[in-house]
Amino acid sequence: MRALRLPDWKSEPELVEVDEPTPGPGQVVIRVGAAGACHSDLHLMHDFEAGTVPWNPPFTLGHENAGWVHALGAGVTGLEVGQPVAVYGPWGCGTCARCRVGVDTYCENPAGAPVPGGGGGLGLDGGMAEYLLVPSARHVVPLPDGMDPVQAAPLTDAGLTPYHAVRRSWAKLPPGSTALVIGVGGLGHVGVQILKATTAARVIAVDTRDEALALARECGADLTLRSESDPVAEIRAATPRDRGVDVVLDFVGVDATLRLGAASARTLGDLTVVGIGGGTLPVSFFSVPYELSIQTTYWGSRPELSEVLDLGVRGLVRPKTSTFGLDEAVDVYHRLREGKVAGRAVIVP
Repeated sequence: MRALRLPDWKSEPELVEVDEPTPGPGQVVIRVGAAGACHSDLHLMHDFEAGTVPWNPPFTLGHENAGWVHALGAGVTGLEVGQPVAVYGPWGCGTCARCRVGVDTYCENPAGAPVPGGGGGLGLDGGMAEYLLVPSARHVVPLPDGMDPVQAAPLTDAGLTPYHAVRRSWAKLPPGSTALVIGVGGLGHVGVQILKATTAARVIAVDTRDEALALARECGADLTLRSESDPVAEIRAATPRDRGVDVVLDFVGVDATLRLGAASARTLGDLTVVGIGGGTLPVSFFSVPYELSIQTTYWGSRPELSEVLDLGVRGLVRPKTSTFGLDEAVDVYHRLREGKVAGRAVIVP
């Protein structure tokens, strides 16, 4: 079968022929219906090097995947061949306290995981191929009736990651609150939708690109601002008594966006860093608002994926997608690097 593989760090992916996988006991092979092209894959290609993460190439790219059950390993129950499914991307040990409740992202027994801190497309073979081997059936989530894999695939990361970030701040997003979304790309535009679908907050979106801000408005943002104009005063003026925003979701994560988020935040607010832009934010007693909680997040939980899929099939969260064939995947990543992809690019093998 054909697969788009990353041969080494700091290299371009290659479309090559590989063997079709066969499931072992407890495993599932998925016939891939769709695999999302994520901006974080660019970091794998161009920024990471040996030692950055506890795994190395080569492996097949594609960590947000959906398709149909193709083959079941011995002992697998509850799934049927031909059934449409999504794949929960982070693959932990399955036995620690975090994994037992579906939070494989924060597995506390990495030595027992198929690949420490990773999953399909992140150290192990992912879904930019005709078939995908999933090492445990618990990572295979049946799709709701009426949802197809092309719609589902981006929800497994571009939907799940912002959903988790928003969900953890629900208590700070009642009526009268304000949320700030920084970066309206593949994840950010879905974050705007999730905020509008699950909270009563007013949503402000900031980006450097006019087309991204237009997408934010299409997704329901109440106010959009260009980030290079230093919009802190405008952001605070859009909140009651200029108090600042209750929740900041930074989908970029560079120095400038972290500073913008901290300067725009309200006391007792949340600043959640989702983007892996490599920026830093100096924190001292007077440098950020009192009791501003600052955290990073990584992906989301398996139960949360089921909730995201429900929002998707009901039409409340729909990533803007463009579909491409596997032969076009290398060019898609070039376009993604150049900022020429609106929303999410989805590869359909």
